[in-house]
Amino acid sequence: MSSGQQARAQAAAITPSQSPPQEQERPPADRLLALFDGRRLSPGQRRIAQYLVDHLTEAAFLSITELAERVGVSQPSVTRFAASLGFSGYPALREVLQPMALSAVAGGTPDTREQIRHNELQAAVDAEIENLESVRRLLADTNQVLGIGRELARSVPLTVLGLRISVSLAEYFAYAARRIHPDVRLVTRGGSVAYDALLQSRAAGGSWVLAFAMPRHANETLAALRAARSTGLSVVLITDPTVGPLVEEADVVLTAGTGSRLVFDSYAAPGMLSAALLQAMADADPERTQARLEQYEQAADQHGFFL
Repeated sequence: MSSGQQARAQAAAITPSQSPPQEQERPPADRLLALFDGRRLSPGQRRIAQYLVDHLTEAAFLSITELAERVGVSQPSVTRFAASLGFSGYPALREVLQPMALSAVAGGTPDTREQIRHNELQAAVDAEIENLESVRRLLADTNQVLGIGRELARSVPLTVLGLRISVSLAEYFAYAARRIHPDVRLVTRGGSVAYDALLQSRAAGGSWVLAFAMPRHANETLAALRAARSTGLSVVLITDPTVGPLVEEADVVLTAGTGSRLVFDSYAAPGMLSAALLQAMADADPERTQARLEQYEQAADQHGFFL
């Protein structure tokens, strides 16, 4: 398990981390303020500190990107803030903040495991709702998504690529796209296997690749995108909002945040964006879509695929 997942595992655990008895007796707010005692903080760092004081139960479970955005500072500023308090980095600070936040949530009510679990899972859902709101804003310009859908629909074959953690998103898209598109090719392995598949797709007349890249981003994903471009294929990339080298290898980039409150990421927003692209592909050629869907339903009924 990565260090980030270890930290999130502690945050999402049913049983909160235990502090020394004397620390548990102090109110969470006092324990938080004690972290700042005797520290010379810059104006920006004081803004971060004030945000933690005002929103402890939420802020303790934010990623460094989310906290920086909420406060209106840069990610390096958050890292320097953690260092100024004597921590090795933001993850180490967050590990200290999370037990305080759990104590604050439990304060004044029965300190039961079920209550803590209830609140932590709700916080994860709330974060996903925010991610979906971002996708909703992205889809306000329907011309963009419809234009991408037309390009993907015209690409025969259409290659869908997703490696490592992104395999599930790619498989979902490819499974659904095959209902409305005559030739969808799924690539879920990197290296020479990916290169061969991309080369064959281009040789067969394909023009586009739809790639999924969720964190943590793999080097083999970057290599696959470069390979796609080298063969002459254009790339639509669905990824998280983190700016990195992957976006430089894509012709079109669509971003959707991943839920990062629990041990493992959740993908409600990328899934919704995928469904929107599938709808755009269907709208691009309604006659072909209708014919293929009817053909599939007839085959499903004939062979008894479903109950």
